[in-house]
Amino acid sequence: MAIENPSRNEIGKILKKAKTIAVVGLSDNPQRTSYMVSQAMQASGYVIIPVNPTVDEVLGVKAVKSLKDIEGHIDIVNIFRRSEYLPELAKEFAEIDADVFWAQLGVENEEAYRFLKEKVYTVIMDRCIKVEHAMTR
Repeated sequence: MAIENPSRNEIGKILKKAKTIAVVGLSDNPQRTSYMVSQAMQASGYVIIPVNPTVDEVLGVKAVKSLKDIEGHIDIVNIFRRSEYLPELAKEFAEIDADVFWAQLGVENEEAYRFLKEKVYTVIMDRCIKVEHAMTR
């Protein structure tokens, strides 16, 4: 099964509807891509929840250790971890109430994709959320 992302039009609708983005692997280092992308999304009005067991807070928001530690609904789980971590993250994602599993540019895993598609989740892989947001405004 090849990884197929939603159309750019569908991605635009997802981003317009979304309010809360949990960012797995969000670094507190302003030089890191995860920080820059999340900062831009926060500046665009999204609520950013850092998911990283090694930091206390990022972008003025208290970090949580895992997706299961988040209270309330999550619209998008945006992942900045290496591709080999996606199957484990997909299983954790399936245990929480979130809408979209989004792996950042350069991150994809067919096993995780199949697992989530079988459960009828929206899955986006190998796409930068900041770039997609800018293109669909």
